Amino acid sequence: MKIKNIHFTGIKGVGMTPLAIIAKEAGFNVTGSDVDKEFITDESLQKAGITPFLGFSEENVKNSDLVIITGAHGGFSNIEAKAAKNKGVSVWTQGEAVGKFMEGELLAKNFYGVSVAGTHGKTTTTGMIATILREVGLDPTFVIGTSSLPSLPNAGHFGKGLFFIAEADEYATEPIEDRTPKLLWQHPKMAVFTNIDFDHPDIYSSIDEIREVFLKFADNLPKGGILIACGDDPQIKILINNYKGSVITYGFSEANDYRIKKINFSNSQSFFWVESNGADLGEFTLNVLGEHNVFNALAAIITSLELGVSIDKIKKEITKFKGSKRRAEYIGALDSGALLFDDYAHHPAEIKKTLRAFKEGFPKSRIVCFFQPHTYSRTKKLFDQFLYAFSDADEVIISNIFSSEREIIDSSISSQSLVQSMAKIHPNVRFMPGLEDVIEYIGQKNYGGNSVIITMGAGDIYKVNNKLKFNNEA
Repeated sequence: MKIKNIHFTGIKGVGMTPLAIIAKEAGFNVTGSDVDKEFITDESLQKAGITPFLGFSEENVKNSDLVIITGAHGGFSNIEAKAAKNKGVSVWTQGEAVGKFMEGELLAKNFYGVSVAGTHGKTTTTGMIATILREVGLDPTFVIGTSSLPSLPNAGHFGKGLFFIAEADEYATEPIEDRTPKLLWQHPKMAVFTNIDFDHPDIYSSIDEIREVFLKFADNLPKGGILIACGDDPQIKILINNYKGSVITYGFSEANDYRIKKINFSNSQSFFWVESNGADLGEFTLNVLGEHNVFNALAAIITSLELGVSIDKIKKEITKFKGSKRRAEYIGALDSGALLFDDYAHHPAEIKKTLRAFKEGFPKSRIVCFFQPHTYSRTKKLFDQFLYAFSDADEVIISNIFSSEREIIDSSISSQSLVQSMAKIHPNVRFMPGLEDVIEYIGQKNYGGNSVIITMGAGDIYKVNNKLKFNNEA
């Protein structure tokens, strides 16, 4: 049966919205459903002309030829997934759908797939690659796990060009019924590995287990496929020793094929110099902060070079990338004069790198971080790492743990216990339970122009920013 109508169950998820937009732009009739809550993707869906049903119902899928689900909202046990299966309608998970879209049969295209994998930096690196390729006229198709990026029309796009650029997530396809890592559904011709770190303790028992998943993914690359990987990352070093294919490496070390020679930072810009096999590639400018983003950018630069873009065009077009939603996103200047940013960092390594970037970019400012831990399992498993992740923040305020819908609340761990332990090593940390408490606290403190405030976490901490007073003339 020919597929005309595609329904997305949990359409507001950052992995689902871009896929829905691709399907809509490709000419399918797209419907979707989700809970009646505010999501960062609401504006993107509205812009794409997609109005989700609020709540889940058998009625929502009655005309569907294909239903795509997410691991949240019950996954395969969701009433819409069950109704579709009972009707004999195909049900794909989000991870499977990305792979199927990249294969091109559904979209009637023969794509050259590029998958960006890594515990950290996937969204930014994918966004950088998509921005460069789009700016040079290659019009790639892309799926980026966020709601919006200033340099792109949306986080998802069905392009006329050859390339399909996608994030490749190591999380489980559907945590209850199908724990296949989502990235293994993708079969690209090129893969980028930004780093490998221990995360998702609800799925993985060790870093070795995660690294083996990445190695399996790399081993699935076709003959002549290209792996681009950070050669400075300890786990990637181990992977490369066990990988039989060819790899292009990047980082600070002279052993890498592409080497960062120097980095300078100034406010919201990063400047860095690169050489490759003895050849000087010159200076690059980024309109985002941080050493971690320089690494992401170099991965995007190498990818673009391998896809045929000239170095001069890359230098010009990478400056168009100005970050993405919830990645060191500048929100505005408060009435009190403080600069407000929002960031998605929720793993200790991400937190440390992000706060280091702000410290380097704003060396004379007071860095204030409002952090909302994400998931009980991650907070518990990485507890000791969290304690030392905030060393570059002058003040840290931690709110209640934001629980994932897919986990059971664990009363043995709490934000209060995190604050109590952190207070022994950090001079200025406090607990503040809810978002309303945070809003009230920021108003009372009246942070001045020498302060940079960052709301941080993968939950709903960003909603604080809608309730603050801004200087509209700033």
